[in-house]
Amino acid sequence: MRLIQSLKITGVAVTVALAGCITSATAQEPAAEAAPADDGYPLVSGDFWEITGVDIKPGGGLYYANHLADRWRTSQEFAKSQGWIKDYMVFGNYYNRPGEPDLYLVTIMERIPSGPESEAQYDAFREWADASTAQLASENADRAEFREITGTSLLQELNFRE
Repeated sequence: MRLIQSLKITGVAVTVALAGCITSATAQEPAAEAAPADDGYPLVSGDFWEITGVDIKPGGGLYYANHLADRWRTSQEFAKSQGWIKDYMVFGNYYNRPGEPDLYLVTIMERIPSGPESEAQYDAFREWADASTAQLASENADRAEFREITGTSLLQELNFRE
């Protein structure tokens, strides 16, 4: 659910950011026809990792852990069964410093869906969840009692070329 909401809300920003990265990289590279197929660059693009920082408010740990183990996990499994994501996980920040999140929620996907794909995924998710957009937004707001989202990053894994 978080993935779908996040992508729906930030889809345009991500597209603009990725376009900026591609434009920047293209400007630094020689023309494609002048470059050989394998120019020796040692890294290749891999999966995208969406990482959300979560600060747990005092007394909210068990409540949020139950939410993650139930509703969040179930929605992630649905997204995985649809092929929208490859995997997901939760990390605890064991030695968090002031201002750092307590937890990191990670979702791994092969690619970012296009605008129409994202809309179709959101519609399918709402149908599966049997909930309106207003209901989903209300559920998300209710969790503000016991947690605060400190930020979300979208990273792309870089793998070493074989």
